Amino acid sequence: MEDIRTARCKIRALEPQDIEPMFLWENDPEIWRIGANTAPVSLTRLARFIEEQNYDIYATRQMRLAIEVEGKTIGSVDIIDFDPQHLRFGIGILIYDKSDRGKGYAQEVIEAMKIYGLNTLNVKQIWAEIDDFNTASITLFERCGFERCGVRKAWVQYGGEFFDVYEYQIILR
Repeated sequence: MEDIRTARCKIRALEPQDIEPMFLWENDPEIWRIGANTAPVSLTRLARFIEEQNYDIYATRQMRLAIEVEGKTIGSVDIIDFDPQHLRFGIGILIYDKSDRGKGYAQEVIEAMKIYGLNTLNVKQIWAEIDDFNTASITLFERCGFERCGVRKAWVQYGGEFFDVYEYQIILR
């Protein structure tokens, strides 16, 4: 897969050097709250994941890409549930370090993934699910043209409390 570039970011396939930052992300309970993990992930498992990453999105229906800025891996973007029949996929993005957030990197990446989805994967739409407490992501996706199209009431639980999940989508063509 050829790298996808923005003004400041390189969006690329996972490489062995990504294991260290991924180990931090995957084992951070604060990130578990917005992801699917509920237990620590080993270095061995992450190394295997990187090594076995298959970039045939038509076969796997998903893909994780690293976000790199000035040679440093600052996060990742996931394409999930790619559906070539209905021409859509879901997107998730992580900029891990708080010092890298709020600088517009995530917006650049989402805009690049919209172009990638339209021009390379020929999709009509992209969707995202965002927990109602994640106001930064809500603002980001709305700034990128995504519209709230639904809500799943009391859908996720953290610390004994339930939260809604908002569904967002953008129609590209």
